[in-house]
Amino acid sequence: MIALPLPPKTIKQSGEKNKNKAIFEIQGLYPGYGVTIGNSLRRVLLSSLPGVAVTEVKIKGVSHEFSTVSGVLEDVIMLILNLKKLRFKIHEGESHRVHLHVTGEKEAKGSDFELFSQIELVNPETHIATLTDKKAEFDVEIQIEKGIGYVPKDQVRKGKAEIGSITLDAIFTPIKNVNFQVENMRVGDRTDFDKLSIEIETDGTLTPEQAFYDACDILLKHFNIIMEGKNGGQAKEEAGAASEEKESDSSKMSVEELDVSTRTLNALLDNNIKTVGGLLRKNEKTLSGLEGMGDKAITEIKKALKKIGSELKAE
Repeated sequence: MIALPLPPKTIKQSGEKNKNKAIFEIQGLYPGYGVTIGNSLRRVLLSSLPGVAVTEVKIKGVSHEFSTVSGVLEDVIMLILNLKKLRFKIHEGESHRVHLHVTGEKEAKGSDFELFSQIELVNPETHIATLTDKKAEFDVEIQIEKGIGYVPKDQVRKGKAEIGSITLDAIFTPIKNVNFQVENMRVGDRTDFDKLSIEIETDGTLTPEQAFYDACDILLKHFNIIMEGKNGGQAKEEAGAASEEKESDSSKMSVEELDVSTRTLNALLDNNIKTVGGLLRKNEKTLSGLEGMGDKAITEIKKALKKIGSELKAE
């Protein structure tokens, strides 16, 4: 069997970091593989990444979507469309209800919602409603849930809905747009190799870089399922052994090798945690109780461990 040449490690990211849009270039692909990889990544990015969406709305004084709210410029249909633009991150749990209550002549925005620590709204400036009367009152409760892709409202609804509750179609995907382009490039004496440029725009709940590598990971996991059948599961056993070996190696690392801030590193050392192995023996709750360990430090540690293929112990 003739093996196809694999691309060199030439994955570049262009565009400003930490923004919602970026372009990734993969160079030196064998002819035809630009479209193969680009189309696969695009389909996974648009359909398979988890996100959070508004799935139910309850507006005080409103029994159905084809009505209006006294003292509010927008009708209920427009209010629902505005609410669907809100993009949340849920740090704990699968679903939550959040409430907004405003009165008087003013503009209601996403920032007017009463949020708690488990929830983060990434676009608080989103316009919700315009109250046109000093006596106007706008009271709304929404349910947000985690999910994948697009789910029509008849599948979102679980059982009988409450009176006055309006179930919505849910667009969970955190990806707003994906485009890719394939160009010819020179590799040695040949000029027909592919250069793949893939542009990713997210809704702000994750970075384009996270989205790109999460999509790659999803594809790899599906191919691994196929490979598990090779040689009666031999591939699975080898992968498991390699994973155990990698975990053993990483546990010997010093915490100083982790990608964390100086403040977090000092907190770990002050609490006599000097190796990754020692860190992995603790769970999130135990770490939170240590001196100098706030939510920001815990988040940093979790991200750093994820980069080396490890995670904190479960409760």
